This record gives sequence, structure tokens and C-alpha cells, in this order.
Amino acid sequence: MRKKTTIGFVDQIRQAVLTCGMTRYFLSQKSGVDEAVLCRFVHGKQGLSMESLDAIAEVLGLEIRIRPKEQ
Repeated sequence: MRKKTTIGFVDQIRQAVLTCGMTRYFLSQKSGVDEAVLCRFVHGKQGLSMESLDAIAEVLGLEIRIRPKEQ
């Protein structure tokens, strides 16, 4: 049986930041997340708080939804 692989929501947000067409500076200004912190997040060197993830998702027009893990 093949295991279903999914990408985590943090990685989805990271990918959205990379492909959104906005500069990190612009995204930083709109979200209130420090540009250096955003840069480290994009490069996988630092995580972000839920508050920061939510602020970035808001600017990108994304919705973070929590759902139960599939069994």
C-alpha cells in the first residue's frame, strides 16, 4: 500500500511566498513580518509564529484551516 504524501501548510505558505510575484520587502511591509525573518523563513532556516503565518496568508489571499488528520 502506498503512503499518501502531503505537503504541510507551512511549506504551502513558503511556496506561495516564492511564487506570488511580490517582493519580500513588499510582503514584509503589508504583513508586518520583518523582512529578515521572512527571508530566513523562505530559505527554511527559521519558522514563523502562527500570527506571522496568518498575516502572510492574509496578504496572499490564503486561508489557513485546521482539519483532523486522515486515518
